[in-house]
Amino acid sequence: MNTAVPASTDRHYATAARAIAWLQAHAAEQPSLEALAAALHLSPDHLQRVFLAWAGVSPKRFVQYLSKEHALARLREGDTVLAASHSAGLSGPGRLHDLLVRWQAVTPGEVRAWGSGLTVHSGWGDTPFGPALIGWTDRGVCHLVFETDGRDAHEHELQQHWPLARHTTNPTGAQRWLQHIFVPEHATEGRQPLPLLLCGSAFQLQVWQALLRLPSGHVVSYQALAQAAGRPGASRAVGSAMAANTLGYLMPCHRVLRGSGESGHYRWGPERKLALLGWEAARRDTASGSALSP
Repeated sequence: MNTAVPASTDRHYATAARAIAWLQAHAAEQPSLEALAAALHLSPDHLQRVFLAWAGVSPKRFVQYLSKEHALARLREGDTVLAASHSAGLSGPGRLHDLLVRWQAVTPGEVRAWGSGLTVHSGWGDTPFGPALIGWTDRGVCHLVFETDGRDAHEHELQQHWPLARHTTNPTGAQRWLQHIFVPEHATEGRQPLPLLLCGSAFQLQVWQALLRLPSGHVVSYQALAQAAGRPGASRAVGSAMAANTLGYLMPCHRVLRGSGESGHYRWGPERKLALLGWEAARRDTASGSALSP
C-alpha cells in the first residue's frame, strides 16, 4: 500500500492556509464560497476542489469545525475526554494519539551532556501543513518543526538543542518518517507505536504526557491541561512548557485553546494551528460517520 504524502498536498496547503486566515478574519460575516474565492483571486470551483483535496471537506464545513461554539463545546468536554482517554489506555483504531504510546525521556545525565554520544539524523520533507524539519535518533523522533523563519534558523535550533550530538543529514530518511507520521487515516491500523525522545524538565514532561493523552480532534483549555498534568492553577507555566515544545503535531499543543474558545498563540502560526484542528476534526468525524452537514 502506498502511504506517501501526495506531492500536491503540500501545494494545496498554501491555498488552504490563505483561505483559513481569510475565513477566520471574516467569520462574523458568514462569507460565501464565492466571496472567499474572490478574495483569493481563484474561481469558486477551483478553490472548492483544492480545499477538498487537502482537508477532505468543503471550506464551509471546515469553518464549522473552527467555530467558537464548536470549540467551546469541546472545551466543556475536556475533563471527560482526558479521563476517558486515560482510562482507555489510549486504545482504538485510526487515531494518531494511539501511535504515541511509547516515549523515552532523556536522562538528567544526558541533559547535562547536551546530547554527547547521540547521533541525530535530520532532514526536510513535505507534510500536509507545509515543509517540515524532522530529527531522530536510534531511540525515537526528537524534533519536528514546520518551516516559518527560513530553513537555516530551524536547522540552527536543532543544533542548539543537541549541541554535542553528532549531526547527520538524511533527507530520504526524513521523508520516510514524515510519510509514517502523516499517513492516510485508513493506513494506521496495525502499525507499531511511534517512538518519541523527549528532553525537558520534570514539569514539562508532566505537561507533555497530559498532551499525549488528548485524542486527535479534541481540544482542552490551558486550565484543564494544568489539572490533567497534576498542577491545577499552573496555567501560565503550562503555556511556557508548551512554548518549549519542539515536536510540532506529535506533541499536540495545537489542541489547547484559551478558556474563551479562541485559538491563542502557536509557535508555527495561527493559521497552521487552525488548519491542524480543523483537519483532525474533519478526519475524526468523517471516520465516525458524524460529519457536520454541508
